[in-house]
Amino acid sequence: MRYEFRVTGDVSPLMTEAFPELATEPVSRQTLFFGTVTDEAHLFGLLARFQNLGLKVEEMRRLPG
Repeated sequence: MRYEFRVTGDVSPLMTEAFPELATEPVSRQTLFFGTVTDEAHLFGLLARFQNLGLKVEEMRRLPG
């Protein structure tokens, strides 16, 4: 499954390194993280990692394909 996470603000390159399994792309006042999520445990682990780093996930969605 592929997912996209929209995070508030510009996330620094150092912070994006905490998500080696996800690609990133800056957009207006947000940073997109996207990539393959292997299972539900991985998904909840990613969400916990965002929270532990103080990053606010504004939107999460499953991508087609």
